Amino acid sequence: MKKVSILWTDDEIDLLKSHILFLEAKGFDVSTSSNGDDAIEMVKAQDFDLIFLDENMPGLSGLQTLNYIKEIKPEIPVIMITKSEEEDIMEEAIGSKIADYLIKPVNPKQILLSIKKNIDTKRLVSEKTLSHYQSEFGKIGMQISDANSFSDWADLYKKLVYWELELEKNEEVGMAEVFKMQKSDSNKGFARFIKKNYESWFDGSNEKPMMSPNLFKDRIFPMLDEGQKVFVLVIDNFRYDQWKLIQPIISDSFIVESEELYCSILPTATQYARNAIFAGLMPHEINKLYPEYWLNDEEEGGKNMKEAELFQTQISRLSKNYKFAYEKITQMKAGEKIVENVQDLLNNDLNILVYNYIDMLSHARTDIEMIRELANDEPAYRSLTVSWFKHSPLYSLIKELQQYKVKIVITTDHGTVRVQNPVKVVGDKNTSKNLRYKIGRNLNYNPKEVFEIRDPEKVHLPKTNISSSYIFALNNDFLAYPNNYNYYVNYYKDTFQHGGVSLEEMIIPFIKLKPNN
Repeated sequence: MKKVSILWTDDEIDLLKSHILFLEAKGFDVSTSSNGDDAIEMVKAQDFDLIFLDENMPGLSGLQTLNYIKEIKPEIPVIMITKSEEEDIMEEAIGSKIADYLIKPVNPKQILLSIKKNIDTKRLVSEKTLSHYQSEFGKIGMQISDANSFSDWADLYKKLVYWELELEKNEEVGMAEVFKMQKSDSNKGFARFIKKNYESWFDGSNEKPMMSPNLFKDRIFPMLDEGQKVFVLVIDNFRYDQWKLIQPIISDSFIVESEELYCSILPTATQYARNAIFAGLMPHEINKLYPEYWLNDEEEGGKNMKEAELFQTQISRLSKNYKFAYEKITQMKAGEKIVENVQDLLNNDLNILVYNYIDMLSHARTDIEMIRELANDEPAYRSLTVSWFKHSPLYSLIKELQQYKVKIVITTDHGTVRVQNPVKVVGDKNTSKNLRYKIGRNLNYNPKEVFEIRDPEKVHLPKTNISSSYIFALNNDFLAYPNNYNYYVNYYKDTFQHGGVSLEEMIIPFIKLKPNN
């Protein structure tokens, strides 16, 4: 293992001989200088892992030397050591991005701790993370076997997301593969659970979890009835792991009042799940009561063009009289306009804003080679989401709303899953085109490989023909036709899709936020 190389700069360096010998005995390679000019030249000529820098030196001060070092090699951690406890010096040093700050006299244990914090932290955290996951591995396996309710699976999914994000921070490939297998086992278990229980949620024989049609009635309308002004931000295709990455970003403006995972209806597709949210009804009832607002899969036209109208039907049926506004944001200019007009929106009881960026990203990743390269795996896909959010009008809106007494809800209609395994399906020309679910009359498939619903009305789904049935892809499968099979599989493998049964698509976030002030 390479020795850690340290530069210690102090105009009284000879008095620090005992400290230097202590570090060398611990296996560190220590170089010294007695002034800022020498330190700068040494940094130019040599690679150091860490620098100890005295603040009060003749000639160039520690702060001046620090600025030069940061210009030359900004990545090197610099620990400032000084006799002074003056607040302005501390603030200036911290503002100059020092890694740590020690007050003289320092003792060897302080020095060693500071080195470990700045050099060994990544290794120690990585080792601790791997050790903790190893101890949790068996417990998670037991949870997979024992989960028999939606809340059990939601708790398990939270734990999986936590470990996925933690393990992503280190470079231990072997453990990442172990986690990948355990997540796959979890999805297989969840698929068995859905196949066994989904229909029973609608016939009353089993307790139904919170689902898409009840979101406004059971979660948002009570907030409005208490007199709160609410902004509902619906981010299409938004997964729980993506939420956990943007949560720290917004923590300066809003804090989490509650974090809930609810269940998207099947198909986990915008046409079904989001229309159900706004209508407060399942798709079969929407089609029956408001046929002018519903288009079936094989019909031409946009399938989510009447969301505001559907929401109006919901509040009318429930005899609510909220003043609300609905906007769908698909371009940055439209998002910026929302921020500019925020004062107007504050006149409403409820503002519903639908952001389609992540959905567009997943489609672009399928169709555009460059986007595939940018989001070539799960971590990269998450990273693109975070990058978008940091620079988006949505984040600007959240920051702007902090100063007002409003509540924010962040939620979605469904998630998305990275598909890898093709499953062959044969259907006629009227069979729906989605890769994660199919609707048709004469579907030919292996029933063990899909979740089939032969009577759609049992789960409140519309059917265009008396013999129409639905099938849903499971886990990370996708449905492929035998015609031109190899081309089809190569084109869609490793793309992000939705519509089927997986933890990522069905178990989705519902977050309440309140201003952090």
